[in-house]
Formats: sequence, C-alpha cells, structure tokens
Amino acid sequence: MDTQNADIVDGVLQKIERTRQARRHKFYLRDEKVTLSHGSGGKATHNLIEGVFAPAFSNPLLDAMDDAATFHVDGQRLAFTTDTYVVSPLFFPGGDIGKLAVHGTINDLAMAGAEPLYLSAGFLLEEGFPIAELKRIVASMAEAAREAGVAIVTGDTKVVQRGKADGVFINTAGVGCVRASWLLGQTQLQPGDKVLLSGPIGDHGIAIMLARENLEIETDVESDTAPLHTLVAALLDAVGEGVHCLKDPTRGGVATALNEMALGSEVAIALDEHAVPVHAGVRGACEILGLDPLTIANEGKLLAIVAPERAETALSVLRNHSLGREASLIGTVQADPAGMVLLRTDIGGMRVLDMLVGDPLPRIC
Repeated sequence: MDTQNADIVDGVLQKIERTRQARRHKFYLRDEKVTLSHGSGGKATHNLIEGVFAPAFSNPLLDAMDDAATFHVDGQRLAFTTDTYVVSPLFFPGGDIGKLAVHGTINDLAMAGAEPLYLSAGFLLEEGFPIAELKRIVASMAEAAREAGVAIVTGDTKVVQRGKADGVFINTAGVGCVRASWLLGQTQLQPGDKVLLSGPIGDHGIAIMLARENLEIETDVESDTAPLHTLVAALLDAVGEGVHCLKDPTRGGVATALNEMALGSEVAIALDEHAVPVHAGVRGACEILGLDPLTIANEGKLLAIVAPERAETALSVLRNHSLGREASLIGTVQADPAGMVLLRTDIGGMRVLDMLVGDPLPRIC
C-alpha cells in the first residue's frame, strides 16, 4: 500500500472511531427486554445494536456500519452482507418474502459498489406450514435470482414446533466483487455534496400495511421491491469517484438512512420536503394513518450522495434507467450542525428530521 492510500485509510479509521464515540453518546439502551420496536430500523434498533452487538463484535469492518462489509482477499476487493426476512403477510401486492429476500441482499451488496455474485438461503419453517406455499416462495426466489444474474449456492433448513414461528422466516447472505476502486460509504460525505433519491418513497411499507391490516383504503400501491445493482453499475460507470455514498432506505425509511449518514460522516444534511417524490396513494394513506412517508420502508429505492459538480450527470443517469425514472435531487450536505438532518418543509419552515421513533409498521421486511 502506498503512502497516500495508507493516509486515506488511516483517516477513514480515525473518522470511524470518532463516529463510534459519537454513536455511544447518541444511543442509549435502557430496555430490559426486547420489544418489536427493536426491529423497526429506527432509534430502538440502533440502541440495541450499540448497546449489545457493536461493543461485543467491534472491529474495523463492522464499525463502519455500512450495508455490507468490504475487504481484500488476494488482491480482490469483496463485499459481504446478510439479512433476515420476517415480513407479514408472506405474499403482498408487488412481491412476496422470497423475492424480497433476494432483492434485499442484492441491494445491500450494490450499496457497497459491488456486483452481486452468490447468495445463501436459510429457511426457518414452522411445523404445519403448507408445502404448496413453500414451493411458491422458493420458485419466486429462484426467478428473482435468475433475473438478477446471481446464483443461490448454499443454504440450510430448520423446522420448529407449531406456534414457535410464524410460517416461514428466511435468512440470506451474499458476496460480490466491488467495482469501485475508491472508498464508498457513509463516512465519505463532504459538505457541498448533493443528495439524490432514485424515486418515490413509501410504496413498500404502505403496501405491506394495507395488505396486513385489510384497511379499507382504495389505492393501487404496490411494493417497489427490485434489484438495484444495474442502476448502481450505470451510476458508478458514469460518475466514478463523484459517488461518495449509496444507501437503500429500507427499515426506518429515508429519514433514518440520512441520519445514519450524517452521523457517520460528522456532517449535516438539509433536505427539501417539496423535492421528495411520493406517489399520491402513499401520501393519501399516510395522511389517513398519521404516518410520515420519510420514515416508511422502501425496497427498490436508493439514496446517492454525490459531488456537487457531478450531480446533474448522476441525476441524468438515474432518470435514464428504468428503476430511476422519477429520480430527484432532494438535498445538500453541509458542515453544521454535525450529525443532524434538517427538513425544509412545504410551508417554508425548518425542522429536525430524526430517525424513526417507535414501530408504526412492524414486520415489513
């Protein structure tokens, strides 16, 4: 490793360490028992991670807290990630738990700038679960993997007694080769960077809630679940080192994802509410249910933080791809107040946009 690269790596490690210290002051685990909110992806999840997992497993790869770990093996930079899917209902408008498991793991690899290659699939099945439904889920996974050009190469199956699970849970892990030769992640934001969003938000979370609760709200909202690796590949090819960070705003939505980035890079992010695209059906459902679209989960959207001089090119690339036709520039990175996200509202005011608090949409992925 040459001196310049060594200095860059040292600088990143120092920023990660400062972020670790900042996170420990921001998140507090006071709960004595696990609650559903600990799985929401918002503040309670971060409290659990910082209070239990992060201190026990701490190492430079984990401490970055990106969607996937990246590392070198024999000169090749690889990305590795894992996720578990417990969505309810198992089948919903626009997708199912199988498709979601494949797409979600592909997307975590893509956010690390990687080309997804291989996936694993682990199944936790409840006694009595219908074989016909299991076949339907597996077929959906296989189709999603084929369409994305990845292979499911290993797996595991466990069965628990009736009442000890909820039908089927799926764990997937994935590995890929990192395309980006530069450092990419939530420690890389710089003041002046622009925040791009690849399309309308909230579709997945609202589709799940309406399907699960059988709410009599007339809407055609469907999950946006989709593999984003080809969209990322196009962006990286066109913009190169101008792309500083990629993140898919899943649990906790755009608000939580941006807060994680602001904290990771010790910067602030100013967001324009009017620039954030939201489908009419999602906006209407959120108004009826008292929800904020910015905290609702997505499964086929990405946030891209890019250098200001490359923002227009990046936006054009996103809009020229089938998964980014409604992409928008929604905000700017600034120096202060570090670790915070600010929202310029439609009525002209400014408020702090915090991570998701509580658990308005349990079991959405």
